[in-house]
Amino acid sequence: MEIKIRPYQKSDAQTIVGMLNYYIANSTALYDYDARTTEQQMKIFDEKQQKGFPIIVATIDNEVVGFGYYSEFRFREAYKFTVEHSVYVAPDEHGKGIGKLLMEHLIDLAKQQKLHTMIAVIDSENINSIAFHEQFGFTTVGNIRESGFKFGRWLHSIIMQLMLE
Repeated sequence: MEIKIRPYQKSDAQTIVGMLNYYIANSTALYDYDARTTEQQMKIFDEKQQKGFPIIVATIDNEVVGFGYYSEFRFREAYKFTVEHSVYVAPDEHGKGIGKLLMEHLIDLAKQQKLHTMIAVIDSENINSIAFHEQFGFTTVGNIRESGFKFGRWLHSIIMQLMLE
């Protein structure tokens, strides 16, 4: 089993939407309530790419098993060296190192783009994601209490940061 990382292609969108919709329906990894359509996701990715942000996918035997990207953290000009990222792995593909490869590639791309820092916003219940980020040197820099409401309860957002320089 060889995991390959490559740039996102529009033909990947349907598989990616399937992953996202699984997490929307079954977890607090995404604070969305409604499933996304392929068209919605393609528009989101088109906007990110037009701004020069990378989207990458992980494949095994040419099948998309994960993806990651980063984009602006906030929209003011002074934040242009700070990005917020996301990494998702297909639910049945965890534990194979897919997320690790995606994160390594994103960090490398961010350094190549001369970015200064990466931000992760993680639901406080997602202890696996918090531990995952710690492996890469991310540290917790904040906790925004009751920042989201899903599944009938208030959710807290953990803010983690990696300095790239």
